[in-house]
Amino acid sequence: MVQTLTNEQLTDLAAQYSTPLYVYNADVIKHQYEKLTGAFSGQNCRFFYACKALTNLHILRYVKQLGAGIDCSSINEVHLALKADFLPQNILYTSNGIDFAEIETAVTLGVNVNIDSLSNLDKFGHKYGANYPIGLRLRPNILAGGNLKISTGHDKSKFGIPVDQLQPLLEIINRHNLQVRGLHIHTGSEIKDVGVFTEGIDVLLNLVHHFKHLAFIDLGGGFKVPYKPGDGETDMDLLAKTVSISFAQYAAATGKQFEIWFEPGKYLVSASGYFLAKVNVLKPTAAAHFVSLNTGFNHLIRPMFYDSYHHIKNISNPLGPMHDYAVVGNICETDTFAWERPLNEVRENDLLVFFNAGAYGYEMSSNFNSRYKPAEVMVNEGAPKLIRRRQNFDDLLTEICLD
Repeated sequence: MVQTLTNEQLTDLAAQYSTPLYVYNADVIKHQYEKLTGAFSGQNCRFFYACKALTNLHILRYVKQLGAGIDCSSINEVHLALKADFLPQNILYTSNGIDFAEIETAVTLGVNVNIDSLSNLDKFGHKYGANYPIGLRLRPNILAGGNLKISTGHDKSKFGIPVDQLQPLLEIINRHNLQVRGLHIHTGSEIKDVGVFTEGIDVLLNLVHHFKHLAFIDLGGGFKVPYKPGDGETDMDLLAKTVSISFAQYAAATGKQFEIWFEPGKYLVSASGYFLAKVNVLKPTAAAHFVSLNTGFNHLIRPMFYDSYHHIKNISNPLGPMHDYAVVGNICETDTFAWERPLNEVRENDLLVFFNAGAYGYEMSSNFNSRYKPAEVMVNEGAPKLIRRRQNFDDLLTEICLD
């Protein structure tokens, strides 16, 4: 049974490290990874942590310790993965409209490379030919995900090579004698319907006969995690069963078998994260009772950027009467975390906690309004460790060229 952090533990961490503060419970990351690998036990699967969700080096090393590979969206993430001691063969680099020089660097580093455009594929063929095997990110033209902002596989998405461009794709492959080892799709985030993955598998299995060197099929990630109390999530056991049946049927019909890759990101780290903030000011008005925190979208942008929900609790007054509040930030911009949110009575200096803050929280933070980024703490088996210090004024000057 996974151990969640108590109100008392979170309060103590806020007192020790100050707020705003990101806290990650390593036990939850382990639980999520074991739930995933347990569901697919016995299948020929590999799991690559989509590290764009949270790239703190200590988190990367912990995920490596669990046995996962790592999926990178930039060459700097590849360098971080190597710094965290991932072996090149366990690193997957999926390019996205990037300068070809990044791909050249990835090849130099010896990692797995997915290419997502005909332009870069042709450049790759001219330079490397059959000397370096690659994967292809395809766009399956499937609409999926929690909302359009996090849907990446539909016919208006920038991601991947559209499947309707198969003919020019094959012409480039044949012209350069490219060795395509893998086909990759990623249809979106917050996917609860297992049928979306089935649809993606069907798209890919209808194409595999065109690629004679194929070894793996990469189905991406995007698994639904519960944000609201009572929320559902992707049924991993059902997904594993569905994937097993699809590939077993294909193997029976053709004699061909493929390794199956997945790229869980938010699924591994979201529920591990707590974001702690202090109440600065209460501002009752005719329209709303505002609770202003010592943070803003410079630290947690998801509610403003994705219209996402984070469950919030007042852990300083957990037994107080319930009232509706508008929870807002302290920066000079509209940064409303929640409207008409029921909370136990809030008082100035109370401590609020945002749940499911492990994915795309700190990772998307900024220095907007010249405010400092918060500290990060990882709790492993009950023991807290500071894994990133809070910024100070000198950090704001680091990149500035001073006379």
